[in-house]
Amino acid sequence: MADSWYTLGRKYVLDSNLDPAVDTIKAALIKSAYTPNLATHQFYSDISADVLNTPQALTSITTTGGTLDAADVTFTSVTSGDTASYVALYKDTGVAGTSPLLILFDSITGFPLATNGANITISWNATGIVTL
Repeated sequence: MADSWYTLGRKYVLDSNLDPAVDTIKAALIKSAYTPNLATHQFYSDISADVLNTPQALTSITTTGGTLDAADVTFTSVTSGDTASYVALYKDTGVAGTSPLLILFDSITGFPLATNGANITISWNATGIVTL
């Protein structure tokens, strides 16, 4: 699998339901135990059992030229004893069962990564996170 949109996340965006200037978009660090199902996983509740630590809100979001970009994300003191294999972006509505999943990243430099209690920083690509 390469970095991919969740099918229903792509539809959500194309139906004009996402406004990065207003909405809270979060990154979730996900364990290797997660089995991606891009076709049917729709909400944060579909991945929450495999999320490490607390998801982090994207900051300094821009959408120049149709490219979503944001500041790098740091997950602090990630619980040791797991393996981080994915990062998912989702729109946080405040309710896990209504927070739509957007994109699943699996080609992050250094992943899979054994967690050891240290911080994990996700450095987004210099050209942006994703382009529509």
